[in-house]
Amino acid sequence: MNIPNRITLSRIFMIPIFIIILSVPFDWGTIDIGNEVLPVADFVAAFIFIIASTTDWIDGYYARKHNLVTNLGKFLDPLADKLLVSAALILLVEMGQASAWIVIIIISREFAVTGLRQIAAGEGTILAAGQMGKLKTWIQIIAISVLLLHNFPFSYTTIPFGTIALYAALVITVVSGVDYFVKNWHVMRDSK
Repeated sequence: MNIPNRITLSRIFMIPIFIIILSVPFDWGTIDIGNEVLPVADFVAAFIFIIASTTDWIDGYYARKHNLVTNLGKFLDPLADKLLVSAALILLVEMGQASAWIVIIIISREFAVTGLRQIAAGEGTILAAGQMGKLKTWIQIIAISVLLLHNFPFSYTTIPFGTIALYAALVITVVSGVDYFVKNWHVMRDSK
């Protein structure tokens, strides 16, 4: 297994740690930020989420630079993104930081794209993520990071940046999903 795929696996292994820190009621105190009081556990979880999300860029960059792009990487990388983002969004609903209907639409799109990839894989084709899908992932990561940090650094203002970013993520998620299906419609059309 090459280095980019190992980096991707490390992202997958960070997900349970992230989930535990947000799910178990650790009482590590609080941090005052702007007009908010941020539990230290939320800060630690956000830090882990940001580090895990950064590995998405690192593994892709390293794989392209050293010509180490593999079919396993094309499969694992979007899977790791979906697992991390889905876990974070579900936990944000539980925390009251995100609306369930937004999360349902975002995760539904991810299931639909994964289904299309499985159909393609059954036909011997690997569908890599497109540029719009990558943009979608980064907008989701920004929205989730700000929401996990209780709107920091925008907590000093009245701008609900995390919520605005989440709506932007919703829009680009839907648009990129439609774009992905349009570009790869031949996979469904030609499927046996």
